Amino acid sequence: MSRHGAGGYAGALKRRLRSGELGSVPVALGVLTIWVIFQTLNRNFLSPRNLSNLSVDIVGTGMIAAGVIFVLLVGEIDLSVAAVSGLAAATFAVLNVNHGMHELPAVLLAALCGAAVGAVQGFFFAKVGVPAFVVTLAGLLGWYGLMLYVMGSYGTINIDDEGLVAKLTSYYFTDVAVAYGLAAIGAAGYFLASRRDARRRRAAGVPYRHPGEIAVRTALLAVIAFAAAYVLNQFQGLPLALLIFLIVLVGLDYVLRRTKYGRMIFAVGGGAEAARRAGLNVALVRISAFMMSGTMAAIGGLFLASRVSSVSQTSVSNNLLMNAIGAAVIGGTSLFGGHGRIWSALLGVLVIQSIASGVALMDIQAAVQFMITGGVLLVAVVIDSLSRRAQKAHGRL
Repeated sequence: MSRHGAGGYAGALKRRLRSGELGSVPVALGVLTIWVIFQTLNRNFLSPRNLSNLSVDIVGTGMIAAGVIFVLLVGEIDLSVAAVSGLAAATFAVLNVNHGMHELPAVLLAALCGAAVGAVQGFFFAKVGVPAFVVTLAGLLGWYGLMLYVMGSYGTINIDDEGLVAKLTSYYFTDVAVAYGLAAIGAAGYFLASRRDARRRRAAGVPYRHPGEIAVRTALLAVIAFAAAYVLNQFQGLPLALLIFLIVLVGLDYVLRRTKYGRMIFAVGGGAEAARRAGLNVALVRISAFMMSGTMAAIGGLFLASRVSSVSQTSVSNNLLMNAIGAAVIGGTSLFGGHGRIWSALLGVLVIQSIASGVALMDIQAAVQFMITGGVLLVAVVIDSLSRRAQKAHGRL
Protein backbone atom coordinates (compact mmCIF):
# COMPACT_ATOMS: atom_id res chain seq x y z
CA MET A 1 0.00 0.00 0.00
CA SER A 2 1.05 3.59 -0.44
CA ARG A 3 2.97 5.32 2.34
CA HIS A 4 1.63 8.70 3.39
CA GLY A 5 3.52 11.96 3.40
CA ALA A 6 6.38 13.50 1.50
CA GLY A 7 8.86 11.24 3.29
CA GLY A 8 7.07 8.13 2.10
CA TYR A 9 6.97 9.46 -1.46
CA ALA A 10 10.68 10.31 -1.39
CA GLY A 11 11.49 6.89 0.04
CA ALA A 12 9.44 5.12 -2.60
CA LEU A 13 11.14 7.13 -5.34
CA LYS A 14 14.56 6.27 -3.91
CA ARG A 15 13.69 2.57 -3.84
CA ARG A 16 12.46 2.66 -7.45
CA LEU A 17 15.66 4.33 -8.64
CA ARG A 18 17.84 1.81 -6.76
CA SER A 19 15.92 -1.10 -8.28
CA GLY A 20 16.42 0.24 -11.80
CA GLU A 21 12.96 1.74 -12.36
CA LEU A 22 14.29 5.02 -13.71
CA GLY A 23 11.22 6.02 -15.70
CA SER A 24 11.56 9.32 -17.57
CA VAL A 25 14.10 10.83 -15.20
CA PRO A 26 17.25 10.34 -17.36
CA VAL A 27 15.72 11.66 -20.58
CA ALA A 28 14.07 14.61 -18.81
CA LEU A 29 17.44 15.56 -17.32
CA GLY A 30 18.96 15.07 -20.77
CA VAL A 31 16.52 17.50 -22.39
CA LEU A 32 17.14 20.06 -19.65
CA THR A 33 20.91 19.72 -20.01
CA ILE A 34 20.79 20.09 -23.80
CA TRP A 35 18.59 23.17 -23.56
CA VAL A 36 20.83 24.82 -20.94
CA ILE A 37 23.97 24.16 -22.98
CA PHE A 38 22.58 25.48 -26.26
CA GLN A 39 20.92 28.46 -24.60
CA THR A 40 24.27 29.33 -23.04
CA LEU A 41 25.94 29.11 -26.45
CA ASN A 42 23.15 30.88 -28.36
CA ARG A 43 20.49 33.02 -26.70
CA ASN A 44 18.06 32.42 -29.56
CA PHE A 45 17.71 28.71 -28.75
CA LEU A 46 14.93 29.17 -26.19
CA SER A 47 13.26 31.99 -28.12
CA PRO A 48 9.52 31.56 -28.82
CA ARG A 49 10.19 31.32 -32.56
CA ASN A 50 12.76 28.53 -32.26
CA LEU A 51 10.75 26.55 -29.70
CA SER A 52 7.63 26.88 -31.85
CA ASN A 53 9.51 25.59 -34.88
CA LEU A 54 10.93 22.81 -32.72
CA SER A 55 7.42 21.79 -31.64
CA VAL A 56 6.46 21.31 -35.30
CA ASP A 57 9.73 19.70 -36.40
CA ILE A 58 9.37 16.87 -33.87
CA VAL A 59 5.99 15.70 -35.16
CA GLY A 60 6.92 13.79 -38.33
CA THR A 61 9.76 11.80 -36.79
CA GLY A 62 7.81 11.50 -33.53
CA MET A 63 4.89 9.85 -35.31
CA ILE A 64 7.24 7.30 -36.85
CA ALA A 65 8.92 6.70 -33.49
CA ALA A 66 5.54 6.07 -31.86
CA GLY A 67 4.93 3.23 -34.30
CA VAL A 68 8.43 1.83 -33.79
CA ILE A 69 7.66 1.55 -30.06
CA PHE A 70 5.03 -1.12 -30.74
CA VAL A 71 7.62 -3.28 -32.51
CA LEU A 72 10.25 -2.67 -29.83
CA LEU A 73 7.77 -3.65 -27.13
CA VAL A 74 7.41 -7.13 -28.66
CA GLY A 75 11.20 -7.41 -28.68
CA GLU A 76 11.83 -6.80 -32.39
CA ILE A 77 12.96 -3.96 -34.66
CA ASP A 78 11.67 -2.34 -37.85
CA LEU A 79 14.35 -0.98 -40.18
CA SER A 80 11.92 -0.12 -42.97
CA VAL A 81 10.02 2.78 -41.38
CA ALA A 82 11.90 5.53 -43.24
CA ALA A 83 11.28 3.88 -46.60
CA VAL A 84 7.63 3.26 -45.74
CA SER A 85 7.17 6.91 -44.78
CA GLY A 86 8.58 7.96 -48.15
CA LEU A 87 6.42 5.43 -50.03
CA ALA A 88 3.27 6.66 -48.30
CA ALA A 89 4.09 10.29 -49.03
CA ALA A 90 4.80 9.46 -52.67
CA THR A 91 1.54 7.52 -52.91
CA PHE A 92 -0.40 10.49 -51.60
CA ALA A 93 1.35 12.98 -53.89
CA VAL A 94 0.86 10.90 -57.05
CA LEU A 95 -2.80 10.19 -56.30
CA ASN A 96 -3.63 13.76 -55.28
CA VAL A 97 -1.48 15.88 -57.58
CA ASN A 98 -0.95 13.71 -60.64
CA HIS A 99 -4.30 11.91 -60.71
CA GLY A 100 -6.52 14.56 -59.16
CA MET A 101 -7.85 12.45 -56.30
CA HIS A 102 -9.31 14.40 -53.37
CA GLU A 103 -6.88 14.78 -50.49
CA LEU A 104 -8.85 12.89 -47.86
CA PRO A 105 -9.15 9.55 -49.73
CA ALA A 106 -5.53 9.97 -50.88
CA VAL A 107 -4.44 10.36 -47.24
CA LEU A 108 -6.45 7.29 -46.22
CA LEU A 109 -4.94 5.21 -49.04
CA ALA A 110 -1.45 6.34 -48.04
CA ALA A 111 -2.11 5.25 -44.44
CA LEU A 112 -3.53 1.93 -45.65
CA CYS A 113 -0.39 1.50 -47.74
CA GLY A 114 1.68 1.70 -44.56
CA ALA A 115 -0.59 -0.78 -42.78
CA ALA A 116 -0.37 -3.21 -45.70
CA VAL A 117 3.41 -3.01 -45.71
CA GLY A 118 3.46 -3.73 -41.98
CA ALA A 119 1.13 -6.71 -42.45
CA VAL A 120 3.36 -8.19 -45.16
CA GLN A 121 6.51 -7.80 -43.12
CA GLY A 122 4.80 -9.07 -39.98
CA PHE A 123 3.57 -12.14 -41.86
CA PHE A 124 7.03 -13.10 -43.07
CA PHE A 125 8.40 -12.65 -39.56
CA ALA A 126 5.62 -14.19 -37.46
CA LYS A 127 4.37 -16.91 -39.82
CA VAL A 128 7.28 -17.78 -42.10
CA GLY A 129 9.94 -17.34 -39.42
CA VAL A 130 12.28 -14.92 -41.18
CA PRO A 131 14.10 -12.74 -38.61
CA ALA A 132 12.58 -9.27 -38.30
CA PHE A 133 15.97 -7.69 -38.90
CA VAL A 134 16.26 -9.40 -42.29
CA VAL A 135 12.64 -8.81 -43.29
CA THR A 136 12.70 -5.12 -42.52
CA LEU A 137 16.19 -4.63 -43.97
CA ALA A 138 14.85 -6.08 -47.21
CA GLY A 139 11.88 -3.77 -46.79
CA LEU A 140 14.19 -0.79 -46.38
CA LEU A 141 15.56 -1.49 -49.85
CA GLY A 142 12.40 -2.81 -51.50
CA TRP A 143 9.97 -0.13 -50.33
CA TYR A 144 12.45 2.60 -51.20
CA GLY A 145 12.71 1.13 -54.69
CA LEU A 146 8.91 1.04 -54.93
CA MET A 147 8.77 4.69 -53.88
CA LEU A 148 11.11 5.59 -56.74
CA TYR A 149 8.96 3.54 -59.11
CA VAL A 150 5.78 5.28 -57.95
CA MET A 151 7.42 8.69 -58.38
CA GLY A 152 8.49 7.73 -61.89
CA SER A 153 10.14 10.53 -63.82
CA TYR A 154 8.96 13.17 -61.35
CA GLY A 155 11.95 14.25 -59.32
CA THR A 156 9.78 16.36 -57.03
CA ILE A 157 6.01 16.70 -56.64
CA ASN A 158 4.80 19.89 -55.01
CA ILE A 159 1.62 19.57 -52.95
CA ASP A 160 -1.02 22.28 -52.64
CA ASP A 161 0.13 24.91 -50.12
CA GLU A 162 -3.49 25.54 -49.14
CA GLY A 163 -4.49 21.88 -49.02
CA LEU A 164 -5.28 19.64 -46.09
CA VAL A 165 -1.86 18.00 -45.84
CA ALA A 166 0.07 21.26 -46.18
CA LYS A 167 -1.95 22.85 -43.39
CA LEU A 168 -1.03 20.02 -41.02
CA THR A 169 2.22 21.83 -40.24
CA SER A 170 1.44 25.39 -41.38
CA TYR A 171 -1.74 26.10 -39.44
CA TYR A 172 -1.60 27.74 -35.99
CA PHE A 173 -4.34 28.49 -33.47
CA THR A 174 -3.64 32.18 -32.92
CA ASP A 175 -6.22 32.56 -30.14
CA VAL A 176 -4.23 32.33 -26.89
CA ALA A 177 -7.17 30.60 -25.19
CA VAL A 178 -6.61 27.47 -27.29
CA ALA A 179 -3.10 26.79 -25.98
CA TYR A 180 -4.01 27.63 -22.39
CA GLY A 181 -7.20 25.59 -22.67
CA LEU A 182 -5.25 22.57 -23.89
CA ALA A 183 -2.83 22.95 -20.97
CA ALA A 184 -5.73 23.06 -18.51
CA ILE A 185 -7.47 20.07 -20.09
CA GLY A 186 -4.25 18.07 -20.07
CA ALA A 187 -3.52 18.76 -16.40
CA ALA A 188 -7.12 18.11 -15.34
CA GLY A 189 -7.32 14.93 -17.41
CA TYR A 190 -4.12 13.60 -15.88
CA PHE A 191 -5.36 14.38 -12.36
CA LEU A 192 -8.73 12.67 -12.87
CA ALA A 193 -7.19 9.63 -14.58
CA SER A 194 -4.59 9.27 -11.81
CA ARG A 195 -7.21 9.54 -9.06
CA ARG A 196 -9.38 6.94 -10.75
CA ASP A 197 -6.43 4.58 -11.19
CA ALA A 198 -5.42 5.05 -7.53
CA ARG A 199 -8.94 4.23 -6.33
CA ARG A 200 -9.09 1.09 -8.46
CA ARG A 201 -5.69 -0.10 -7.30
CA ARG A 202 -6.54 0.63 -3.66
CA ALA A 203 -9.78 -1.35 -3.94
CA ALA A 204 -7.83 -4.24 -5.45
CA GLY A 205 -5.34 -4.18 -2.56
CA VAL A 206 -2.29 -3.36 -4.69
CA PRO A 207 0.18 -0.44 -4.33
CA TYR A 208 -1.28 2.89 -5.41
CA ARG A 209 -0.25 6.52 -5.58
CA HIS A 210 -1.06 8.68 -2.58
CA PRO A 211 -3.20 11.78 -3.32
CA GLY A 212 -0.25 13.95 -2.33
CA GLU A 213 1.94 12.35 -4.97
CA ILE A 214 -0.79 12.75 -7.59
CA ALA A 215 -1.13 16.42 -6.66
CA VAL A 216 2.62 16.99 -6.98
CA ARG A 217 2.74 15.26 -10.36
CA THR A 218 -0.28 17.20 -11.59
CA ALA A 219 1.19 20.50 -10.45
CA LEU A 220 4.47 19.74 -12.23
CA LEU A 221 2.62 18.80 -15.42
CA ALA A 222 0.51 21.96 -15.18
CA VAL A 223 3.61 24.15 -14.80
CA ILE A 224 5.22 22.57 -17.87
CA ALA A 225 2.02 22.72 -19.92
CA PHE A 226 1.20 26.34 -19.13
CA ALA A 227 4.82 27.40 -19.64
CA ALA A 228 4.76 25.73 -23.07
CA ALA A 229 1.44 27.41 -23.88
CA TYR A 230 2.84 30.78 -22.87
CA VAL A 231 5.93 30.38 -25.07
CA LEU A 232 3.89 29.21 -28.08
CA ASN A 233 1.50 32.13 -27.71
CA GLN A 234 4.45 34.52 -27.87
CA PHE A 235 5.00 33.48 -31.49
CA GLN A 236 2.05 32.26 -33.59
CA GLY A 237 0.07 30.24 -31.09
CA LEU A 238 -0.55 26.51 -30.79
CA PRO A 239 0.55 24.57 -33.92
CA LEU A 240 -2.05 22.19 -35.32
CA ALA A 241 0.68 19.60 -35.86
CA LEU A 242 1.60 19.57 -32.17
CA LEU A 243 -2.04 19.27 -31.15
CA ILE A 244 -2.57 16.26 -33.44
CA PHE A 245 0.67 14.67 -32.19
CA LEU A 246 -0.38 14.98 -28.55
CA ILE A 247 -3.86 13.60 -29.28
CA VAL A 248 -2.34 10.61 -31.10
CA LEU A 249 0.06 9.95 -28.21
CA VAL A 250 -2.76 10.09 -25.65
CA GLY A 251 -4.80 7.66 -27.74
CA LEU A 252 -1.93 5.22 -28.25
CA ASP A 253 -0.98 5.46 -24.58
CA TYR A 254 -4.53 4.50 -23.66
CA VAL A 255 -4.38 1.56 -26.07
CA LEU A 256 -1.15 0.25 -24.58
CA ARG A 257 -1.95 0.76 -20.90
CA ARG A 258 -5.72 0.36 -20.68
CA THR A 259 -6.79 -2.21 -23.25
CA LYS A 260 -6.51 -5.97 -23.62
CA TYR A 261 -4.54 -5.49 -26.83
CA GLY A 262 -1.95 -3.39 -25.00
CA ARG A 263 -1.55 -6.04 -22.32
CA MET A 264 -0.99 -8.63 -25.05
CA ILE A 265 1.76 -6.48 -26.59
CA PHE A 266 3.59 -6.29 -23.25
CA ALA A 267 3.01 -10.00 -22.57
CA VAL A 268 4.56 -11.05 -25.88
CA GLY A 269 7.49 -8.69 -25.33
CA GLY A 270 8.00 -10.00 -21.81
CA GLY A 271 8.16 -13.61 -23.00
CA ALA A 272 6.73 -15.01 -26.21
CA GLU A 273 6.66 -18.63 -25.02
CA ALA A 274 4.94 -17.74 -21.76
CA ALA A 275 2.40 -15.66 -23.69
CA ARG A 276 1.76 -18.56 -26.05
CA ARG A 277 1.19 -20.95 -23.17
CA ALA A 278 -1.23 -18.42 -21.68
CA GLY A 279 -3.35 -18.77 -24.80
CA LEU A 280 -2.34 -15.64 -26.71
CA ASN A 281 -2.07 -15.67 -30.48
CA VAL A 282 1.55 -14.53 -30.52
CA ALA A 283 1.82 -14.45 -34.32
CA LEU A 284 -1.23 -12.20 -34.65
CA VAL A 285 0.04 -9.83 -31.96
CA ARG A 286 3.40 -9.56 -33.69
CA ILE A 287 1.81 -8.90 -37.08
CA SER A 288 -0.40 -6.21 -35.54
CA ALA A 289 2.67 -4.54 -34.01
CA PHE A 290 4.31 -4.30 -37.43
CA MET A 291 1.04 -2.98 -38.88
CA MET A 292 1.00 -0.23 -36.25
CA SER A 293 4.61 0.58 -37.12
CA GLY A 294 3.82 0.78 -40.83
CA THR A 295 0.69 2.89 -40.31
CA MET A 296 2.45 5.39 -38.06
CA ALA A 297 5.39 5.53 -40.49
CA ALA A 298 2.94 6.47 -43.26
CA ILE A 299 1.34 9.17 -41.11
CA GLY A 300 4.76 10.49 -40.17
CA GLY A 301 5.72 10.60 -43.83
CA LEU A 302 2.71 12.80 -44.58
CA PHE A 303 3.72 15.24 -41.83
CA LEU A 304 7.29 15.34 -43.15
CA ALA A 305 5.95 16.06 -46.65
CA SER A 306 3.68 18.74 -45.20
CA ARG A 307 6.64 20.45 -43.57
CA VAL A 308 8.34 21.07 -46.95
CA SER A 309 5.14 21.12 -49.06
CA SER A 310 6.58 18.54 -51.43
CA VAL A 311 7.60 14.95 -51.97
CA SER A 312 10.83 14.07 -53.74
CA GLN A 313 12.96 11.06 -54.52
CA THR A 314 15.22 12.13 -51.66
CA SER A 315 12.37 12.31 -49.12
CA VAL A 316 13.85 9.29 -47.32
CA SER A 317 16.77 11.04 -45.64
CA ASN A 318 19.77 9.06 -44.49
CA ASN A 319 19.21 9.87 -40.82
CA LEU A 320 15.41 9.51 -40.61
CA LEU A 321 15.55 5.81 -39.74
CA MET A 322 18.16 6.29 -37.04
CA ASN A 323 16.32 9.30 -35.63
CA ALA A 324 13.03 7.41 -35.40
CA ILE A 325 14.49 4.33 -33.73
CA GLY A 326 16.85 6.46 -31.67
CA ALA A 327 13.97 8.60 -30.41
CA ALA A 328 12.10 5.54 -29.16
CA VAL A 329 15.17 4.13 -27.40
CA ILE A 330 16.43 7.45 -26.02
CA GLY A 331 12.92 8.13 -24.70
CA GLY A 332 13.07 5.00 -22.56
CA THR A 333 11.72 2.10 -24.63
CA SER A 334 13.81 -1.02 -24.06
CA LEU A 335 15.51 -2.76 -26.99
CA PHE A 336 14.92 -6.03 -25.14
CA GLY A 337 11.13 -5.83 -25.32
CA GLY A 338 8.35 -5.66 -22.75
CA HIS A 339 9.25 -2.27 -21.28
CA GLY A 340 8.44 1.24 -22.45
CA ARG A 341 5.72 3.84 -22.88
CA ILE A 342 4.33 5.64 -25.88
CA TRP A 343 5.47 8.97 -24.41
CA SER A 344 9.01 7.79 -25.11
CA ALA A 345 8.42 9.00 -28.67
CA LEU A 346 7.86 12.57 -27.51
CA LEU A 347 10.76 12.68 -25.07
CA GLY A 348 13.21 10.96 -27.38
CA VAL A 349 12.44 13.00 -30.48
CA LEU A 350 12.61 16.14 -28.36
CA VAL A 351 16.20 15.24 -27.46
CA ILE A 352 17.19 14.49 -31.05
CA GLN A 353 15.49 17.50 -32.59
CA SER A 354 16.82 19.82 -29.87
CA ILE A 355 20.34 18.74 -30.80
CA ALA A 356 19.59 19.32 -34.50
CA SER A 357 18.10 22.74 -33.78
CA GLY A 358 20.99 23.83 -31.58
CA VAL A 359 23.59 22.68 -34.11
CA ALA A 360 21.76 24.54 -36.90
CA LEU A 361 21.54 27.75 -34.88
CA MET A 362 25.24 27.66 -34.18
CA ASP A 363 26.03 26.85 -37.83
CA ILE A 364 28.04 23.78 -36.84
CA GLN A 365 28.76 20.97 -39.31
CA ALA A 366 26.13 18.24 -39.49
CA ALA A 367 28.84 15.76 -38.57
CA VAL A 368 28.81 17.14 -35.04
CA GLN A 369 25.06 16.51 -34.79
CA PHE A 370 25.53 12.86 -35.74
CA MET A 371 28.30 12.41 -33.19
CA ILE A 372 26.30 14.02 -30.38
CA THR A 373 23.15 12.06 -31.23
CA GLY A 374 25.15 8.84 -31.43
CA GLY A 375 26.66 9.48 -28.03
CA VAL A 376 23.25 10.20 -26.50
CA LEU A 377 21.86 7.00 -28.04
CA LEU A 378 24.74 4.97 -26.60
CA VAL A 379 24.13 6.46 -23.16
CA ALA A 380 20.43 5.59 -23.42
CA VAL A 381 21.18 1.96 -24.28
CA VAL A 382 23.74 1.71 -21.47
CA ILE A 383 21.17 3.08 -19.01
CA ASP A 384 18.62 0.57 -20.30
CA SER A 385 21.07 -2.31 -19.85
CA LEU A 386 22.06 -1.21 -16.35
CA SER A 387 18.40 -0.72 -15.45
CA ARG A 388 17.54 -4.27 -16.53
CA ARG A 389 20.49 -5.63 -14.55
CA ALA A 390 19.31 -3.78 -11.43
CA GLN A 391 15.73 -4.98 -11.90
CA LYS A 392 16.94 -8.59 -12.25
CA ALA A 393 18.98 -8.21 -9.08
CA HIS A 394 15.83 -7.04 -7.27
CA GLY A 395 13.70 -9.83 -8.77
CA ARG A 396 11.62 -7.51 -10.95
CA LEU A 397 12.32 -9.31 -14.26
